[in-house]
Amino acid sequence: MAYATVPNTSFQNPVGDLLENLPPTVQLFSEVAARGGKLVLLSSGGTVYGEAVKLPITENHITKPISPYGVTKLTLENYAHLYSVTHGLKFVCVRPANAFGVGQRPFVGQGFISTAVASALSGRAIAIFGQHGTIRDYIYVDDLAEGIVSALVKGRVSETYNIGSEVGLSNMEVIDAISRLMTDADGQIRVEHLPERAFDVKVNVLDSTKLHEHTGWKPTITFDEGLLRTMDWMRVSKNVLALATKSD
Repeated sequence: MAYATVPNTSFQNPVGDLLENLPPTVQLFSEVAARGGKLVLLSSGGTVYGEAVKLPITENHITKPISPYGVTKLTLENYAHLYSVTHGLKFVCVRPANAFGVGQRPFVGQGFISTAVASALSGRAIAIFGQHGTIRDYIYVDDLAEGIVSALVKGRVSETYNIGSEVGLSNMEVIDAISRLMTDADGQIRVEHLPERAFDVKVNVLDSTKLHEHTGWKPTITFDEGLLRTMDWMRVSKNVLALATKSD
C-alpha cells in the first residue's frame, strides 16, 4: 500500500514519481518472492484505465493512463506479473475506486470527499475542476478494507480485481449530498470552479463482479451512510478541521 506520490504531485514531477515508487516496490517484489510470501498490490482503479470506453469498467478494459501516477501504477502491475513468472512471486492485484470515510485527512491532494466535507464545515470554498467536476466511484473505507482482505485470502493468485460500488457521482452531486446532511449550525456551502486539469480522467466507475464471484465480497455501506459517518467524525474532530485554517 505504500506510495510516495498522488496524481497531482506525479504530474508536477513525473521523474520523481518513478524514482520514489518504482525501485523500492520492485525490490519488495524480489524480497517477498525470495521468502515464498504472498502480497496484495494496491494499484489504482481510478488512473490505470484512463478515459473509459465502456461503463462500468471491468478488469479487461484497455489500460491507457493519462497521468504519470497511473503509468507508474500500471508499470508496477506489469513488474508483479514479471516476477510471478521469473521469480515465483505470489500476488493479487486490486484496483480500488475512490476510498473515503472516517480517518481520511483532508487537504493532502487526494480524497475529494474529506476535503469537501472539511471545507464545508469550516466555511471554506470547495474547489472543483470544471463545471460539474469529474465523475467517480466512491467506496467506503470499511468496504474497501474487506475487499482487500477478501482478495488476499480468497482471491486467485496473479489475478486483478476491481473494488468499487459501481455507482458514479460527479463532484457537484457529492456536494449536493453534503448539503443535504448539513445542519443549520454547520453553515453554508461555497463552491469555487477552477479550470479542468489535463490529467483528470473524466468518468471512472468500476465493475466489481469478478471479486464478488471469486470471493463473495460486495459493498455493504451506502454512499449516504458513509458520508454521514464521515461528517459526524469531522464535526467532533477539531484537529482535522483545524487543517482547513492552516491551509489557507
